[in-house]
Amino acid sequence: MHRINDFLAGIEIYLGGSLWFTLLLLGTGIFFTLYLGFPQFRFFGHALKVVTGKYDKPGEKGDASHFQALTTALSGTVGTGNIAGVAFAIFLGGPAALFWMLVTAFLGMTTKFVEVTLSHKYRETDEKGFISGGPMYYMKNKLHMPWLAATFAAMTIFSSFGTGSLPQINSISSSLYSTFGVDKMLSGGILTVLLAFVILGGIKRIAKVTEKLVPAMAIIYFVGALSVILYNYENIIPSFISIFSNVFTGTAATGGFLGAGFAYAFNRGVNRGLFSNEAGQGSAPIAHAAARTEEPVSEGMVAILEPFVDTIIICSLTGLVILSSGVWKEKLPNRFQDTDMTILTGTYNDTVKADQSKLFNFLSGKSEIPLFSGNLQVKEGMIQNKVSVINARSLAEDVKVYDEEGKLFTGIVAVENGKNEDENGVYFKGESLMHSAPLTAEAFTRSFLGDWGRWIVSIGLLLFAFSTAIAWAYYGDRSVTYLFGAKGVLPYRIIYCIAFFIASFADTTIIWTLSGITIVLMALPNLLGILMLHKDMKTTLNTYWDKFKKEHPKKA
Repeated sequence: MHRINDFLAGIEIYLGGSLWFTLLLLGTGIFFTLYLGFPQFRFFGHALKVVTGKYDKPGEKGDASHFQALTTALSGTVGTGNIAGVAFAIFLGGPAALFWMLVTAFLGMTTKFVEVTLSHKYRETDEKGFISGGPMYYMKNKLHMPWLAATFAAMTIFSSFGTGSLPQINSISSSLYSTFGVDKMLSGGILTVLLAFVILGGIKRIAKVTEKLVPAMAIIYFVGALSVILYNYENIIPSFISIFSNVFTGTAATGGFLGAGFAYAFNRGVNRGLFSNEAGQGSAPIAHAAARTEEPVSEGMVAILEPFVDTIIICSLTGLVILSSGVWKEKLPNRFQDTDMTILTGTYNDTVKADQSKLFNFLSGKSEIPLFSGNLQVKEGMIQNKVSVINARSLAEDVKVYDEEGKLFTGIVAVENGKNEDENGVYFKGESLMHSAPLTAEAFTRSFLGDWGRWIVSIGLLLFAFSTAIAWAYYGDRSVTYLFGAKGVLPYRIIYCIAFFIASFADTTIIWTLSGITIVLMALPNLLGILMLHKDMKTTLNTYWDKFKKEHPKKA
């Protein structure tokens, strides 16, 4: 597992963790925002009218209404990123990472408007009579670049696992296990059966499920989040200040948090923002292509609402819950994952300025600290060697070692280059920072809800993440259809469900790293494609408004 994680992390640092991709993503959003005259402001009100069906015409081609297309696309974006992803971003980059998530969303409103409009404009009808759309169709039909279209479709299939299947069920099973003690394999098995039932029904069944799930889960989560924020009302203003005060400087060490530089907060905020709202990734256009309308721009208008709901509203709520509760900088009891843990030679104290600086530079990759290799001598769970344990980017405290039966361990634990190499099932527990869904779950307990707050996170995550897995199964099978025809859909769905089950008990850190890789590989061809079609986009938009003004002279 260590070698797999190190290999994937080595790739991810040049992709999702890189500055060049971050600048490409934000640069595309900035370009279209200026080029099209700030459509996220100008067209927001019109988008609300379109999604309610105010301008619908009878007999238009498509498989879903505007609202169903929006909720299907939202079900693909409102998921783990809103609960676990925000927590992961703050855990890595501090409060400033949330600011960059919001910037990504603001610019993403324009990016999504463009990609959905162009994809809808060049959609097709497949051999079974269903609408097929997405970036691969504008790449093929307008850019006449079938190789780019095939590349995008292939990367969408990979990303359907990296974005839609693996991290979703992993977060669900981890949350259910930490809250209710439900075995991860059991929850994975039950949800895999439910997933198979829904996705085998195709887009119409998916649309019917998501139009009910998305509003319900949003209301539950919204009420729970507000209860935490209002309970910690004295921390609301300091939380807002922390988001904006360290935007260009990074976050200094505080509590168990050892600090984060500007570049790290910037990259991780943008990366998690993309994972959350998927603007520029090219996924949502596949869902919007099914909408019943002959006007591509009108569906693009609807897409403007997605990053607003997904990131600016829901992610902001999650971020304020985590920041106002203070849990993001607290060391909390938890079981350490081997990939999150590193054992150092010698003892360190994170309350001592010199040690704090050494640990920060080590975690930032600026300097090295000797890693422990050899045998750890353990007696009744207590490590006898002079070592320090880093877990979840923090110096762990009260560390104890347990055997596979959950009893305090006595014996020898093999360690190589700071990593646990023991094959007898021993594991470590103690107090350290937490990340992802468990961090958000802990934050929700810091209110009058108490431990009941975990229920809201677990149920919200269950609905959020499960609906995301449903939507991404549709994105994947549309790409399979494009590459291999309808005959490839059933085998793909079977593989998708199998991977969904396996990920329920797989290593969380590896899954998040893999996710970062697949997101970038899918987004790259789409971003390049829409940039090449910027003139087509502007012409299409102007034509739409000219036609709209003639048909609705009093509303234009």
